[in-house]
Amino acid sequence: MISRNDPCWCGSGQKWKKCHYPTIPSNEPLAKRYLDAYGILLKTPEQIEKIRTACRITSDLLGKLCSAAKAGVTTLELDELSRTLHKKYNAIPATLGYGSPPYPKTICTSLNEVICHGIPDNRPLQEGDILNIDASCIVDGYFGDTSRMVAIGSISEEKQRVIDTSLTCLLKAIEVCSPGRYISEIGQAIEDYAKTQHCSVVNQFVGHGIGIAFHEAPEIPHHYNRVNIPFAPGMIFTIEPMINAGVREGIIDPKDGWTVRTKDGKPSAQWEHTILITESGHEILTLL
Repeated sequence: MISRNDPCWCGSGQKWKKCHYPTIPSNEPLAKRYLDAYGILLKTPEQIEKIRTACRITSDLLGKLCSAAKAGVTTLELDELSRTLHKKYNAIPATLGYGSPPYPKTICTSLNEVICHGIPDNRPLQEGDILNIDASCIVDGYFGDTSRMVAIGSISEEKQRVIDTSLTCLLKAIEVCSPGRYISEIGQAIEDYAKTQHCSVVNQFVGHGIGIAFHEAPEIPHHYNRVNIPFAPGMIFTIEPMINAGVREGIIDPKDGWTVRTKDGKPSAQWEHTILITESGHEILTLL
């Protein structure tokens, strides 16, 4: 997660607190309380509108990438299309150059047994593949993040089950998002359902706050947990359950430092939305 003394995401060379760190209005004690207690930035109406725009653009871009994902197309070609679309939307790909080692592409493309952070390459998509495409955009300084699954032709029952389970887990998790309920209820909803489908929930990676920065507080675990922070209006975060057909453990590729594969080689699936907590419930910002 980005901290106040880290370099600002915009590349200015200044610390975040001296550049794009948001000010907390004096007439919003709840916002100050959440920042002081949890490091969580409750967004203002103006910030929410900017983030909403970034999320809509990210979702539209992802939809075009998913439509282009067909047998014979390489994931590298999808990344090239992503670069073209980012330019069209005047958006910056949030993943490009992010992290250590710097992520080398504009999207993540995770195939079959890859849980997350798959790097686009020259392998053509094949009949029977399942693919997660994860897109994240910076638009006018604000962030959107979403991912979807694509089935390439006819797929196995096991792969279909893990795709369907991951999507249902996401939707059940979103249902609990309203003021006064707790972050821990997300993991409860996800793992309760995944167990009924004989699937496991990855616990090495989490959802996250987003909007002003790519990764903010709070972390959003998808497994059973005790993060009893209540939701509050203005919270914006991702929910992105990674569901495996076999064991939950993933192994990070030692060569590229990014690609995470299931320990047992069984398929994995993930869907992701960016969620805003409103006064009366929630809004899915990445839903077209």
